Amino acid sequence: MSRKVRVALGDRAYDILVDTGLIQKAGEHIAPLLRRPFAVIVTDENVAATPHLQALRRALAQKNIGCETVILPPGESQKSYAGFERLCEALLALKVERRDHLIALGGGVIGDLVGFAAAVLRRGMDFIQVPTTLLAQVDSSVGGKTAINSRQGKNLIGAFHQPRLVLADVDLLATLPARELRAGYAEVVKYGLLGDADFYAWLERNGAALLAGDAALRIEAVARCCMHKARIVAADEREEGERALLNLGHTFGHALEAETGYSQRLLHGEGVAVGMALAFRLSARLGLCDAALAPRIERHLSASGLPARLTDVEGARSFTPAVLLEHMKQDKKVRDGHLVFILAEAIGQAIQRNDVTPAAVEALLAEQLARSAT
Repeated sequence: MSRKVRVALGDRAYDILVDTGLIQKAGEHIAPLLRRPFAVIVTDENVAATPHLQALRRALAQKNIGCETVILPPGESQKSYAGFERLCEALLALKVERRDHLIALGGGVIGDLVGFAAAVLRRGMDFIQVPTTLLAQVDSSVGGKTAINSRQGKNLIGAFHQPRLVLADVDLLATLPARELRAGYAEVVKYGLLGDADFYAWLERNGAALLAGDAALRIEAVARCCMHKARIVAADEREEGERALLNLGHTFGHALEAETGYSQRLLHGEGVAVGMALAFRLSARLGLCDAALAPRIERHLSASGLPARLTDVEGARSFTPAVLLEHMKQDKKVRDGHLVFILAEAIGQAIQRNDVTPAAVEALLAEQLARSAT
């Protein structure tokens, strides 16, 4: 049942281990990477309140690895200049050395924040990802994207900095709130939609049981997502080509997150869910794909407990197409002033397009905002 995925990046290659019980064995996986028997665990208050932190500390102690712990407040607000400064000053106060390892124990916020700190502290430190959310296990912990947010948009200040190891223990998902689990599932669906129609059909059959807690299905889903991402990252580490396809749904989703203030009104995965459905709606509007695909995708997302339509987002009635479009203009894929959208010709066949007019996007948004929320 255990799976290992290799991210092939030459002398910066690393493994993603996917299994149950990994946190109890973390010491034996981490010890060979260390240049001295010491590491700093960075987590947040929510994860620290679960058994995961103490389990990781015990696993390190079993291999005689000393550790310190930095516990941050939870939430997307930590991915800010202030949160980044707080973390860096805490780590420097511990006198971390350049050859030390940081261990990111948490979801996407902790992983992004710790990775960015590792990229710049002492001009570059190593770090290890121990993702505790489904979203982080299948996506944000893999590939080396690290960042904080700006008032101008999400993930606009960051660096590419690969981890040394990813330990994806699906047992850790048992403590996730149901809403967080569902939000992570949106990123699982993304991998089927962008490049693997068979995997998407598998999710339509098995998604409910996966969400209900079937460990074997969770291992299979996490491993398959990581295999897809590892292949893409190895071919296009710095997102100059194919890697951009991993942003399916994100241009719309990030705009929705910005409009809702990066708050609990809309989790990242929920924004991606709505964004993927909108991407297929736009694709159909442009004649790229069958118009029946978007409703099929919306049905699966809705059945999984995710928002699937623009009007499913809290406060959507106050949104305007023009304002959402302004948020999109801060998207990292903008080139020469033109929006670049990840669209689709079919399920499993995502493409990049840089010729989508603002008028077409505004027309789609206006149409979807006019839909009944029932």
